[in-house]
Amino acid sequence: MSANPEFPKLILFQGNLPAPEVYRPAAERITAGDPVQSAQNLFQSADGRFNSGIWSSEPGTWRVVFSESEFCHLLEGVIVVRGDDGSEATFRAGDAFLTPAGFTGTWEIVEPAKKFYAFYE
Repeated sequence: MSANPEFPKLILFQGNLPAPEVYRPAAERITAGDPVQSAQNLFQSADGRFNSGIWSSEPGTWRVVFSESEFCHLLEGVIVVRGDDGSEATFRAGDAFLTPAGFTGTWEIVEPAKKFYAFYE
């Protein structure tokens, strides 16, 4: 069976994946620990506004300012998200949540975490 050029190819989130990009949040945003992170952006729309992939982080806490709306499905670890509005939520492996554009607060990685993400900016 040959590929149909009318349909784009599927994007796989397992198997032979590209090497992750390793980085840290900006030093002035880190409030605790050393949250070394990695991301494998597996898809980006033609206009660059929609992205999806796999992200991971070592324990630590940093300030966040979301310009994008991001859906997360946590695969491993424990994350505590605290909003500047006083809200707080703890997420564990298997949980899913969405952080809306405009959200400000902190992310605390309590246990090494890994997630699938999809964001739109």
